[in-house]
Amino acid sequence: MDGARGLALKGTTAGSGLTSAEAARRLVVDGPNVLPEPNPPSALHLLAAQMFHFFALLLWGAATLALIGGMPQLAVAIVVVVLVNGCFAFAQEWRADRAAQSLRRLLPAAATVRRDGHRLVVPVESLVRDDVVLLEAGDRVSADLELVLVGGLAVDESMLTGESRPVRAKAGDRVHAGTFVVEGEAEAFVRAVGGATRLADIAAMTRATRHPRGPLALQLVRVVRAVAVIAVSAGGSFFALSLVLGMPASQGFLFAVGVSVALVPEGLLPTVTLSLARAAQRMAHSHALVRRLDAVESIGATTFVCSDKTGTLTQNRMSVVEVWTPLGAAGVSGAGYEPVGQGTGTGPVRDRVAALALAAARASSGRVRQVEGEWTAAGDPMEVALHVLALRCGVDVVADEHCRPVSTRFPFDPQRRRMSAVAGSELFVKGAPDAVLPLCLSAVGAVEEVGRMSSRGLRVLAVARRPLRPDDLPLAGLEAASAERGLELLGLVGIEDPPRPDVREAIASCRRAGVRIAMVTGDHPGTARTVAAEVGLLGADPLVLEESSLPSDEAELGALLDHDGVVIARVTPEGKLRIARALRARGHVVAMTGDGVNDGPALREADVGVAMGLSGTDTAREAADLVLLDDHFATIVTAIEQGRATFANIRRFLTYHLTDNVAELTPFVVWAASGGSYPLALSVLQVLALDIGTDLLPALALGGEPANPRTMSGSLRTSALVDRRLLTRVFGVLGPAEAVVEMAAFTAVLLVAGWTLGAEPSGADLAAASGAAFSAVVLGQLANAYACRSETRWVGRVGVRGNPLLAGAVAVELVLLGAFLMPPLAGVLGGSPPPPLGWVLAALAVPAVVLADAAHKGVRARRRRVS
Repeated sequence: MDGARGLALKGTTAGSGLTSAEAARRLVVDGPNVLPEPNPPSALHLLAAQMFHFFALLLWGAATLALIGGMPQLAVAIVVVVLVNGCFAFAQEWRADRAAQSLRRLLPAAATVRRDGHRLVVPVESLVRDDVVLLEAGDRVSADLELVLVGGLAVDESMLTGESRPVRAKAGDRVHAGTFVVEGEAEAFVRAVGGATRLADIAAMTRATRHPRGPLALQLVRVVRAVAVIAVSAGGSFFALSLVLGMPASQGFLFAVGVSVALVPEGLLPTVTLSLARAAQRMAHSHALVRRLDAVESIGATTFVCSDKTGTLTQNRMSVVEVWTPLGAAGVSGAGYEPVGQGTGTGPVRDRVAALALAAARASSGRVRQVEGEWTAAGDPMEVALHVLALRCGVDVVADEHCRPVSTRFPFDPQRRRMSAVAGSELFVKGAPDAVLPLCLSAVGAVEEVGRMSSRGLRVLAVARRPLRPDDLPLAGLEAASAERGLELLGLVGIEDPPRPDVREAIASCRRAGVRIAMVTGDHPGTARTVAAEVGLLGADPLVLEESSLPSDEAELGALLDHDGVVIARVTPEGKLRIARALRARGHVVAMTGDGVNDGPALREADVGVAMGLSGTDTAREAADLVLLDDHFATIVTAIEQGRATFANIRRFLTYHLTDNVAELTPFVVWAASGGSYPLALSVLQVLALDIGTDLLPALALGGEPANPRTMSGSLRTSALVDRRLLTRVFGVLGPAEAVVEMAAFTAVLLVAGWTLGAEPSGADLAAASGAAFSAVVLGQLANAYACRSETRWVGRVGVRGNPLLAGAVAVELVLLGAFLMPPLAGVLGGSPPPPLGWVLAALAVPAVVLADAAHKGVRARRRRVS
C-alpha cells in the first residue's frame, strides 16, 4: 500500500506502527490471534451415548434376563442388535459437534502490517492489539480492526451479518475477522484478537447452543417406556400366577423372564435405524445430505421453515436483465456469469448499450474470471454483473484497459453514492440514479424509467460519461464534484439477483403441505420484500419487519411471527436464535436454513438446521442436520416429503409389530385366564422366533415404503407416533383377527386329537397344535404386512406391487416358517408341522386379517363422508 495503489486514503495517519519489541511483549500478554479451541465430546463419549440410551438399556436388560433364563443364544442376539445399531449411529453422528472447529479456517494464514515503520507480512497468529494492518481488495480480515485511512473500501460481511451487498466503510468504522475486502484499500488498528473477536463470539454461541431432541426421538422414548412397563408388569403377573398354580418358584421365575423378554420389541430398534438410514440414502440421491439420522423424521415433521434470502431463495449472482438508453430499451439474457447472452433492440440501441456497458465496466473494479472452467465473481457482485454485461455485448474490456489505463479513480462514497474513473480522455461514471441524473446535461425520460424498473424489484444504476478537454487534465488533486459535471447520460441498467427457478413451486408445495415459511435475512427490508413478493413467499397479508422492531418478550415474538409469509430483515445471529426459540415455544417444529458463519448458532437451535452445500461456509455445514448439496430450496421440499414418508413408515411397522405382539401374547392370557387348564399355544422360544425371525424382515420392508402422492397434501399430524387410531387398528381389528384364527387352529387340532379342557395333551399332539398356531400367526403376519401399507385403503386397492422389498420379505418369511416347523429347529422351539386341518385353519388367517382390515377402513371412510 503506502501510496502504491494511487487511491486517496481518507482519515488520520496510522503512523509507523508498533515496534517489534512491543509487538512481541503484547503477544506474550494477550496470546496468539487464534480462535479458542473447542472441547468436542470424545469418540468414547459419543459411542457410549449410542450404546446406553433408554431403548438400548431396555435391550441390555432383556439380554441379561435371557441369560438368567437359560437362553444364551437369545442374549447374544440381543447384544449384537444393540452393538450394530450403536456403531452405525455413532458413525453417522461422529462429526455432528465439530461446527466451531471449522471457524478457524476462516482466518487467513498471513497479514500485512506496518512495524518499525516498515511494511511486513506476518503470520496472523502474531497480530496484537494496536498493530497497524494494511488492507486491499481480495484480503480476508484477520482480526477485529478499527479503520484509520480509507480509500474506497467495500467489505463483504455476509458471513457475519447476512447482508448480501458489500458494506462501504469509512474512517472510524470497525471491520471484523473473517470478512472479505472486495474493493479499495485501508489502514487500520487491531482492536481485538483471538477469543475477543466477533467471530469468536459466534463460535461460543454455536458451542453453547444444544440441539433439541427431535419429535421422533421423544415419541419413541414414550413408546419404549410403555412397552417396558407392559413387559415387566406381564412378567410379574405371570410369575405370581405360576406360584398360585403350584409351579416351583425357580421355574415360574424363568417362565416370567421368558414372557418379559418375548414382549420386548427386539426388532424395533434396527427397524427404526434402518428405515431412517434408507430414507437418508434416498435424500442423498435427491441432493440432501443427512448428518443426523433422526433429522430424517424431524424434517418431515417441520411446520415452519425459516429461510435465508441470498444464496437460498436467490442465486446470489447479480445479473443485468434490462438496459434503457435515450435511444430506446433493450433486454439482456444469459445464464449466471457466463459471458454469452442475447440482447434485444435495434442497431443504434445496441451500439449505445455497448457504449454504456464499456463505461459501466471501466467505472468498476469487479470482474468475472474463469477458474477451472467455471465463471466466478471476483469483487462486488454488482460490478461483476456490469462486466458480464460488457462481455455479452461483445465489448473487450481488457483491451480497452490496456489501451487506456485508469489514471484517476474516485471511489464510491456513501454521500456521493457514485463512483467514477478517468481512462484516456474520458471520465466514466456510475451510481444511484438520483446521484447521477442531476449531473447530466439531459435526462429526458430517465426518471420515469427509474420508477418503472424499481417497481419491478430491479436495482437501478445510471451510467454516464464525459469527454475531457486537455485543460481538464490532469485531474489529480481535484475533488470528485469538480470532475463529475456536465455528463452525457448513456442510460440505465436494471440489475436483479435472480430467484432460483424452482423456488416459487417449492414454496407452493410447502404451503399445500401445511408448512409455514418465513424469510429471515440480514438484508435491507425493501430488498427482502421485493424478493419475497417475486418468489411468492409474501402472504396475502404482507408482514415485513426489522429485528430492531421485534418485541423483547419471547411469547409476544412467537405470536407476532406465527404468520405464513412473514419477512424479517436486518437480522443478527442473536436475532435468529430468538426467532427459532420463539417459534419452537409456540409448538412449531422449526427448520432454519443458512449458509454463513452467522447462521451457525441458529442452525443448532432449530429442530432441523439446513445448510447450503455449494455456497455455504464450513461452519454452517458442520452445524446443520441437513446439507443441500445443490443449494436448491426445492430440495427442502423433497426432504420434507421423504421425512413424512419415513414417519408414515414408522407408524406402518409399529402397527405391524404391535399387531403381532397381540397374537403372541394371547396364548399366555388364555392360559392365565383358564388357571392353567388351557395349554400354552406358543412357547416363549416360539414367540422369540416370531419376533426376531419372521417378524423382522417384513417390518424392515415396510420401513422402505415409497412416498405416495398424498404425502405432501395437507398438514401432517405428528403429535403422537402411537395414537388412538393406531391402537384401535392394533387391539380392536388386526390383532384380534390374528389371535382368533391362531387360537381356533390350536384348539381344533387338539380337539380332533381327543383333548378335553383341563386334560394334559400328549407331547406330539401339543406340538402339532402349537405348529398350527405358529403357522396361523406367520400367515397372519403376511396379510398384516400388506394391510399396514395404508391406513385408509384396503389391500385390494393398494395392491401387492409397489414395494418389491416386501414381496421378498414375505417369501423369506414363508421359508422361515418351514424351517421353524422342521427338525432340528422344531425340537428346540417346541412345534411341529400341523395336520391338514391345522394348515387349512391357519391359512384362514390371511382372509381374516384382510377382511377385518377392509371392514374397519370402510367404516372409517363412511364416518368421514358423513362428518
